[in-house]
Amino acid sequence: MNRDHAPNSPRDLLRRYRTPALVGPLLLAACLAPLYLVPFHNFQLSMAMVYAVALLGLNLLVGHTGQISLGHGAFFGAGAYATAILLDQGLAYPLTLPIAAAIAFLLGFGLGVPALRLRGLYLALVTLAIAIFFVPLLKRFDSLTGGSMGLTLTKPAAPAWTGLAEDQWLYYLALAVTVGSAALVAGLVRSRVGRALHAVRDNETAAEVLGVRPAYYKTLAFAWGAMLAGAAGCVYTWVIGFVSPDSFAVSLSITLLAGLVVGGLGSGWGPLLGGLFVMFVPGLAQDVNQAAPGVVFGLLIIAVMFLAPTGLAGLGTRVLPLLRKKTS
Repeated sequence: MNRDHAPNSPRDLLRRYRTPALVGPLLLAACLAPLYLVPFHNFQLSMAMVYAVALLGLNLLVGHTGQISLGHGAFFGAGAYATAILLDQGLAYPLTLPIAAAIAFLLGFGLGVPALRLRGLYLALVTLAIAIFFVPLLKRFDSLTGGSMGLTLTKPAAPAWTGLAEDQWLYYLALAVTVGSAALVAGLVRSRVGRALHAVRDNETAAEVLGVRPAYYKTLAFAWGAMLAGAAGCVYTWVIGFVSPDSFAVSLSITLLAGLVVGGLGSGWGPLLGGLFVMFVPGLAQDVNQAAPGVVFGLLIIAVMFLAPTGLAGLGTRVLPLLRKKTS
């Protein structure tokens, strides 16, 4: 028997414990980071985690089920505005998270049912239309949403017993939601449901022959993806303390999809890397050229995809074999 392919070979042990070996130190660093960073950097990382949660939902829909969506920003905005309205009415902020997620889940389920008859470009156009329609809808109900001026809210304050500053507390809230969402998606993808989603993505007809109900799982994928986007929108409202319709324009949906593709479509690490990309790269593009940040942003995306066609998460699988060849 080949020693490398034995049940307890070093290669198998490396594959088995590679993820825990990465997650442990990363989670420890994430827990310690806000104690040493300035408030602005804590805010930036909190927002990166907010986008990562939204991308976890989008990855579930696009990467694991194969359904294209250009309306994810609308679900994000629905969760943000649901949280803002509830906070404005005096509801305690911890209760807004499950409510915002539930509202987005129902909206995603409602979209998923009629979307069953659509595929590819047609589905993308329908979800894009929803994103376009969302902003004027918010402005129309100005008595509830604040119209074009939006709503200004009080950010959640840290409990006195924690001794944490506001930015640190908000960071830990974002971190808790991110870790919980990532664990939920990871468990879902590894379960029978995840295998069914992958079967629908790879070959819908063959999946149906094998007993998988594509309509059922595609609808649930829309609902689950929207739920995570709604949860991300809730944390967004906590961190920002302000919502306005223009924050959830079509550009947000396009940027989220671009961030997911750059991070790594269908990858477990893709949403996290995509969240960092969505948070930091547009600002970098603005700093490079204030006259045409969109051009710089597009060129950066092209450069990343040229160097890493499978996304940043897949870059390691391309680099490691090259390093092994050089060292051998």
